[in-house]
Amino acid sequence: MRIAIMGAGSLGTIIGAYLSKGTDIVELIDVNQAHVNALNKKGASIVGTVSETLPVKALTPDEMTGVYDLVLLLTKQIFNEDVLQNLIQYIHNETIVFSLQNGVPEESLSFALGEHRVIGGSVEFGATWVEPGVSELTSAADAFKANAFQIGELNGNQSDRILHIKEILNLVGGTEVSENLVGTKWSKLLVNVAMSGMSAALGCTYGDILNHEAAVTSTVMLADETLKAGAAAGVEFTSLAGVHVGIFTINEDKSNMPFVIGVAKQAFSPQALLKASMLQDLEKSSKTEMDYINGAVSEKGKEFGVRTPLNDLVVQLVKDAEAQKSVPQFEENILFFEELVKTEI
Repeated sequence: MRIAIMGAGSLGTIIGAYLSKGTDIVELIDVNQAHVNALNKKGASIVGTVSETLPVKALTPDEMTGVYDLVLLLTKQIFNEDVLQNLIQYIHNETIVFSLQNGVPEESLSFALGEHRVIGGSVEFGATWVEPGVSELTSAADAFKANAFQIGELNGNQSDRILHIKEILNLVGGTEVSENLVGTKWSKLLVNVAMSGMSAALGCTYGDILNHEAAVTSTVMLADETLKAGAAAGVEFTSLAGVHVGIFTINEDKSNMPFVIGVAKQAFSPQALLKASMLQDLEKSSKTEMDYINGAVSEKGKEFGVRTPLNDLVVQLVKDAEAQKSVPQFEENILFFEELVKTEI
């Protein structure tokens, strides 16, 4: 099998490196020429909770040739139009395009490529790009090996091809086949909406959010809006790391708010030092994936008549920062959340 890793960033470098240990032909594809050069010259260096350097083959999109049997899509959704326009010439009718992107891009990918080509999944481990050729695994090594991916067919079938891909991905880490991929993706989206959205809107770490009353209250309200918008769209949410995300549901009278906030603090405190990749984008004056994270919840809310005021505010603040090429300031933007929380509780 000929495999392309489209988007060999922090996650793609690690995935491509471990897949290259197998017998399949694996190519890591990225627009960063310095990164491609380093990968080819020195191999993929994985640091952090592991330490390993593995030989890989890397190339830029304009160096692609032939056709691929499996494409792992790890680019940001904001680049999908250009990525797919380039990719279409390198796939055949039976090529599997496997989205590991944030958000829920499978519907738009199916429209562009044909539903029969598309499967989806979520990455369950964390990584940080360090420098050309080097990626840091930030998840514990044991957890990474036990639980690296959830994958599935869009219709939930346990097909031969999904089981084959599971075996391939086991070279990287533990892979679970989901019979409810949409629910899995929305559950992962909920986490990004709640924590990444607030981190980007406030310009802060996860710990800063958890240590501020209005910020952490806003976070659980973002999660609750995601649950309600998703449920209205027919989504059946799932468990992540053994905990069903439905635990973030807030009662209509808000009586369980202290309990839900306590759950959030316990669940996310191990990631206290993290800051959202969307915030890192703002720091680089780059466009974020906001339209596909909190923006996706806002759009579903509008479609199905579910109010999403907290998500709407996050989208507005991050979009304003994008337009101004600025980084949100906690002391300024938290005031908007404090005012909104007062009116919603």
